Amino acid sequence: MTDDWVSLFSGGKDSSWALYRALEAGLNVTRLLTVHPGEDSGSYMYHVPETKLASLAAESIGIDLVEVDPGNFEATDATDSAAQGDREVEPLETALRELREEVDLVGVTAGAIESEFQTSRIRAMCDRLGVDLFAPLWQRDPEELAQEMLDARFEILIVQVAAHGLDESWLGRTLDAEAVDELRALNEEYGVHVLGEGGEFETLVTDGPHMSRPIELTYETEWSGTRGRIRVTDAHLG
Repeated sequence: MTDDWVSLFSGGKDSSWALYRALEAGLNVTRLLTVHPGEDSGSYMYHVPETKLASLAAESIGIDLVEVDPGNFEATDATDSAAQGDREVEPLETALRELREEVDLVGVTAGAIESEFQTSRIRAMCDRLGVDLFAPLWQRDPEELAQEMLDARFEILIVQVAAHGLDESWLGRTLDAEAVDELRALNEEYGVHVLGEGGEFETLVTDGPHMSRPIELTYETEWSGTRGRIRVTDAHLG
């Protein structure tokens, strides 16, 4: 018995930090698992933009990746958020049940900070599977978490924004100490979460101490009045 852990992984900062802390804690993470909700479908449960880059991140990290493509969640048309969240968990749970035939699954890592909506569903799923949940970001102070990520030399790229105060100049920007200072001011003025927990922005970790090679990108930006995102045109490991 090898006591295998699976990290729910999008390539963004929160799931990457949960993975990093799991590895630091000596957990035997043998699989990363990425759900691809569809680039334009929206999702109540999952990080959406550029999840296709998770495979490059997994290669750099050196852990096998399991990819789940459930098709279009059509979350933007959902009228019942609770039912939508439950429905989005189903393909993840199915994938984990199938994975138990390959590994000795004892736990799952997740990167939620404050979302009870997401965390309660992941916790309930783990209970049904009879496995543990490792959620090292849960209810931590966001400014302290941001500083820990920067101190660990995570390189974090902002790939999508959708909030008052975040204009097109934030697309492709590195989440560094200066950016965190600006986000703190935007939190006071507009209520923007310092780590984007409310969907104000999404990120991609391009390098970190758990990665052997950085992800290098070429991209274009798209902007539509109050929100925007990058569209990666080329990506490779440096």
